[in-house]
Amino acid sequence: MEQTLQALSGILLKAIPSALLLIIVHFYLKGMLFRPLQKTLKRREELTAGARKAADESLAAAERKAQDYEAKFRDARAEVYRQQEETRKSWLEDQSKQVAAAHDRSTEAMAAADKRLAGETAAAKQNLVETSAALADRIANTVLARRKS
Repeated sequence: MEQTLQALSGILLKAIPSALLLIIVHFYLKGMLFRPLQKTLKRREELTAGARKAADESLAAAERKAQDYEAKFRDARAEVYRQQEETRKSWLEDQSKQVAAAHDRSTEAMAAADKRLAGETAAAKQNLVETSAALADRIANTVLARRKS
């Protein structure tokens, strides 16, 4: 057993430089590789978070602009509809005025035609009265002339 312990102590004694070298390599790598790597990763994470935040802000701004554009578009469409309604109303008013004017003209034409017809009727009646008196005289003369013969 003593031999084993001596062998073990010899191995341990030979392992001390390797362990010291391993500890030195550990601290060297920690200082020269892992700390800058962690620092770089942390900075990268900060930049990524900043980029995400900027992207979120940009997206929110774009959504606000889209909503503004939609509101302006709705307002413009409402204005166009209002103008169309005003134009339609003015056309209807103009059409109503034209219909009323045509009605007045036709009423006046009907009244003039009625007057003309009344005048022609009166003239025809007068003509009939004059013609009937002359015709009655001719009939009477014809009847009397036949009685004499």
